[in-house]
Amino acid sequence: MAAALVEGNLRSHNPPIPKQAECPTKIMTDSQPLAAQARHILETAPRESLPMTYQQLAEALSLRPPRTIQRVAQALETLMREDAAQGRPFIAALVVSRRREGLPAQGFFELAVKLGRFPADPVQQAEAYREEFRRVMAQCCD
Repeated sequence: MAAALVEGNLRSHNPPIPKQAECPTKIMTDSQPLAAQARHILETAPRESLPMTYQQLAEALSLRPPRTIQRVAQALETLMREDAAQGRPFIAALVVSRRREGLPAQGFFELAVKLGRFPADPVQQAEAYREEFRRVMAQCCD
């Protein structure tokens, strides 16, 4: 199942992502950093709902305009830096763009290259992403 998702085939009917207040474990508050809230949502999301889109994560975080997707992207970049520093797979790999055939936004790839985790060659980046997706699913979602 995850292999089909990794190949860029997002399901059209993913189960709904619980909003932060509906998550079964520790409840997040508005005072907690957005990145921590995003990590919690991604770690506790039902496996069959992954990957989720930036918009789905924004809704799960109960974000309101303006700049909802920009704020999600900034939170995910923070998570990528944390994960790189800790040697963990990028949990941000669980979030994809609706417009990029099941891949994250370009900023994900640019930061992954900058952090030394992905090759600079764009031709190799889709495969690097698929491997990163498999790694994070094995770590957090099995």
